[in-house]
Amino acid sequence: MQDDFELLATLRKELEEANKQYYGLDRPRISDAEYDALMQELLTLEAKHPDWVTPDSPTQRVGGEVAKEYKKVRHLEPLLSLDNAFAPGDLREFDRRVRQVAASVDYVVELKIDGLTVALTYEDGLMVRGATRGDGSVGEDISANVKTVGSIPLRLNKTVPRLSIRGEGYMPKASFVRLNQEREEEGQPTFANPRNAAAGSLRQLNSRITAERKLDYFAYQVLSANELGLHNQIDVLTYLKEQGFVVNPEYKVFSDIEEVIRYCEKMAAERHHFSYDIDGLVIKVNEFDLQQELGFTAKSPRWAISYKFPAEQVETVVEDIILRVGRTGVLTPTAVLKAVLVAGSTVSRATLHNLDNIREKDIRIGDHVLLHKAGDVIPEVVRVLPEKRTGEERLFEMPDLCPECQSPVLREEEEVAYRCQSIICPAQQREGIIHFVSRDAMAIDGLGPAVVQQLLDLELIKDAADLYSLTFEELIPVERMGKKSAENLLKAIADSKERGLAPLVFALGIRHTGEKAGKVLAQTFGSMEKLQEATLEDLQAIPDIGPAMAESLVQFFNLESTERFLSKLRAASVNMTAEISTKPQIFAGKSIVVTGSLERWERREIETIIEEYGGKAASSVSKKTAFVVAGEKAGSKLEKAQNLGVHILTEEEFEQLIKHS
Repeated sequence: MQDDFELLATLRKELEEANKQYYGLDRPRISDAEYDALMQELLTLEAKHPDWVTPDSPTQRVGGEVAKEYKKVRHLEPLLSLDNAFAPGDLREFDRRVRQVAASVDYVVELKIDGLTVALTYEDGLMVRGATRGDGSVGEDISANVKTVGSIPLRLNKTVPRLSIRGEGYMPKASFVRLNQEREEEGQPTFANPRNAAAGSLRQLNSRITAERKLDYFAYQVLSANELGLHNQIDVLTYLKEQGFVVNPEYKVFSDIEEVIRYCEKMAAERHHFSYDIDGLVIKVNEFDLQQELGFTAKSPRWAISYKFPAEQVETVVEDIILRVGRTGVLTPTAVLKAVLVAGSTVSRATLHNLDNIREKDIRIGDHVLLHKAGDVIPEVVRVLPEKRTGEERLFEMPDLCPECQSPVLREEEEVAYRCQSIICPAQQREGIIHFVSRDAMAIDGLGPAVVQQLLDLELIKDAADLYSLTFEELIPVERMGKKSAENLLKAIADSKERGLAPLVFALGIRHTGEKAGKVLAQTFGSMEKLQEATLEDLQAIPDIGPAMAESLVQFFNLESTERFLSKLRAASVNMTAEISTKPQIFAGKSIVVTGSLERWERREIETIIEEYGGKAASSVSKKTAFVVAGEKAGSKLEKAQNLGVHILTEEEFEQLIKHS
């Protein structure tokens, strides 16, 4: 028991340090695989000792809580906005007003992160609330979402009775690009910039979605700092770092406003080099006594000002519009532009997202347009300059056939995306193969993106099914593929043949059909043949299979290209069956929650039993919960079940229920 507890403490410490290095400092200390292994070990340990789970455990960052609405919360003190400066003269005027009160002054200059203000509250060292700014006095409680941000400490390094922090939640540029690519592939509207993406992510009702967005946080203010013996802004930044927060390292201290102006101009020129988006700088009087003397207006402090960078937009010409075909078959129009320098780099392409966007902005081939970089990352056409049209501009139309494989292109109702309908479209192959071999699909280790690309370039494979016909002699010439690597890869490919139906269904990359749906379909039909024969009505009759997924499945299995692909897998002896549970499905359609310490089973064992008997092992109690299995030291879940009138079983009663089924 003592060994387990010491291991728990070690795992938590290592994971929190990894979070800080990865999110806040952009210096990953361990690989993603090592991080996942540590997290899995901690999850297993906490499942073994559920009473050891605490709110500050790294496992509580993964998300999953779904809120019906956000509660309103009042801030400890108003979170005021700042007046803006747009030119050096505005900063000189600000300095003149400050020096009317104090002849000597130090200014702290910090980068203005383009994100969403988030206020954090800690009690006795533990984070108890995260909230939006709102109107400055009252914000919205987004605590569940805030906990998913790896750079926000769940527990302070030094315990104090109460601490209120202000900072900026933001989305790094890499996360923004990845998110928009994923949304574009799925035919969803893309975000205009990282700020909108961060705001939308932090206000998700489902915190699991927030967790997937990879947000970050810089802290910069301690409310009521004087009560902690902090006398200036530099003291605050130092204190925040000591408490485990990530502070943006680019702050400077100047005593001359001309030095401030030069630094602002320097940062304006270098703004594109950061891994996050900034839209200006914040200039603050350092000493709190002088801040107090300068006071406030009705809306803003007189001791701080925000210097805003000028918007960067340039004019160019749309020379052509071409199409890119993504993994899921989405055809994305891209503008071919007359090369132009914008936001620090030369741009000759810009995504136009979809046909609706082209029509809404009335973009035509040959148009003069204004261009900027969304979040200083993604080139975007802002608007057309119709006054410069000559009459030779041409409308763009989506084709009826895929430009890569000549298969039909369709647009589904209520979607903005046009899609190629062929699974063997060459433009979709690379990403499709990468998905096919991924850990939750066919789990073929050693097949990363670079290797997949080489196999395609060497024409050793055309689709994922061709992996099963690779030979040792074919692999050896592949760059960086030694004898041992080739042997290991062939073994991994052979092992994947026995993964079974559920991972295979997920690996096929069918729209709307995720890992969970793969398990449901495998348990329902038992074989690929029966799944292929399923009608729309058969599929819609299954719990957890909605109309969109059912229709997508029928369309997928009706394609000739799908049958050819599956035939190649059958020829390679890939297992396309599932082990159907022979247990009576007494819990079919029922949601069951297990809480407290159990004597008879490990947590995962009893959850497996619930699933074998047709039930769903849920993590939270609601009115739809069929019953709760409560062990020793059952806490809030048991209390909630009692308040809702949900039936409660002991371990013994649950065991008897199983035995007599």
